[in-house]
Amino acid sequence: MNYSFEILPMNLEQAGYISSFVKRLLVADNVSKIIVRRVSIATYEAEINVVIHSFGGTCDIEYTKDKLKMVFSDKGPGIKNIDAAMSEGFSTASLFARENGFGAGMGLPNIRKSCDEFDIKSSEEGTIVTIIFNL
Repeated sequence: MNYSFEILPMNLEQAGYISSFVKRLLVADNVSKIIVRRVSIATYEAEINVVIHSFGGTCDIEYTKDKLKMVFSDKGPGIKNIDAAMSEGFSTASLFARENGFGAGMGLPNIRKSCDEFDIKSSEEGTIVTIIFNL
């Protein structure tokens, strides 16, 4: 099954919709609670990153009985230093994000720890984060 979602920038009311959708999907298919938890963490972190750090983007999901692949693509400004962004506590979050409880610098590290495969590509045009879970 394939799903696609639009992610709006700075829309904190909608943030979390994709992670909730994916969680319901996995629970309905009796996927292990441990895997559901890992997927929920990574999905929420990736979704929030698009909301608070970009000009909007998408999430494309491929779901089979053996694998869940999610690709989060956003429009600019990109990540200038991916190595720094992958270290715990590093943050470039805006004042808006921080005032709303985000920006602790744990998003990308939490995503990487939670999934089975992780890939990130970034330029001034935007960032693409691909996360894969073996089910």
